[in-house]
Amino acid sequence: MSEEKEKIILTGDRPTGRLHVGHYVGSLRRRVQLQDSGEFSKIFIMIADAQALTDNAENPEKVRDNIVEVALDYLSCGIDPSKTNILIQSQIPELFELTCYYMNLVTVSRLQRNPTVKSEIQMRKFENSIPVGFFTYPISQAADITAFKATTVPVGEDQLPMLEQTKEIVHKFNTVYGETLVDPDILLPETKAALRLPGTDGKAKMSKSLGNCIYLSEESDEIQKKVMSMFTDPGHLKVTDPGKLEGNTVFTYLDAFCRDEHFEEFCPDYKNLDEMKEHYKRGGLGDVKVKKLLNNVLQAELEPIRNRRREYEKDIPYIYEVLKKGTEAAEAAAAETLSDVKKAMKIDYFEQF
Repeated sequence: MSEEKEKIILTGDRPTGRLHVGHYVGSLRRRVQLQDSGEFSKIFIMIADAQALTDNAENPEKVRDNIVEVALDYLSCGIDPSKTNILIQSQIPELFELTCYYMNLVTVSRLQRNPTVKSEIQMRKFENSIPVGFFTYPISQAADITAFKATTVPVGEDQLPMLEQTKEIVHKFNTVYGETLVDPDILLPETKAALRLPGTDGKAKMSKSLGNCIYLSEESDEIQKKVMSMFTDPGHLKVTDPGKLEGNTVFTYLDAFCRDEHFEEFCPDYKNLDEMKEHYKRGGLGDVKVKKLLNNVLQAELEPIRNRRREYEKDIPYIYEVLKKGTEAAEAAAAETLSDVKKAMKIDYFEQF
């Protein structure tokens, strides 16, 4: 297989906490499918600790402690170290040198217009005290993607502006210095429900700080408690009332997780989710019954993940070995790209000697 035709994936997460079901339906589940498809010659999954430090610089323990948590979640969900390189961002110095060179190709005003950066700054209430590292994250992400010659980047909908900026940087670099960097394709989740899973309280973003997450490693009783307190249709006060599906968190989760076979097992009154939705819309179906179905579906999906995690937790040195090997493979790939970049920029001064 020639290098030009190789299909390579780069994706990842910030290690600021355990991963939750939003990560699972938005990216993790798909990553496992892509990994096992045999279509890709290389897969890199990055634990983006350097990016996490851009807004956690004074709390490095939080980032450090969550490196293993995130790795455990990856392995528990089915990421296979024999097929996928799991790497730690901060341990690959080539990424930061590439970031430095790419900074010269992006204007401050362009960064200020990035919708993801704008919303994240607003959410964190940075106002005029934005850390430079956080502000320039789209450039750093471009370095992460191009360093591994990624052809495919699976992302959630909220990351689209970041990927568009990466593509701009690739185009600008290749225009100025000659065809050097690979222009990546963006791969969105397959289902609309997986584009952005809301929090259990109905808020658009699921986050640890809002306390509206269901974690992959959560115990079954906690999952049940969170499901039974989930936001539904505030106008659906009595069972007989017609219910709305729009903005109804329980049905959004069912869209993301439920399959027809779940009805046969857990709710034989209906053949599929469409039948249940129709009943809910015309009235006569209570929220408790719908929530009970969702609880059963989530328990069935998450129990095997939780059990695998318990096994991996018994051998933490193995987790570090996986991370070390993945990072070494990733650094070798990044060093190759950096060499190409320096040659294209004519700053490979000593290569001729």
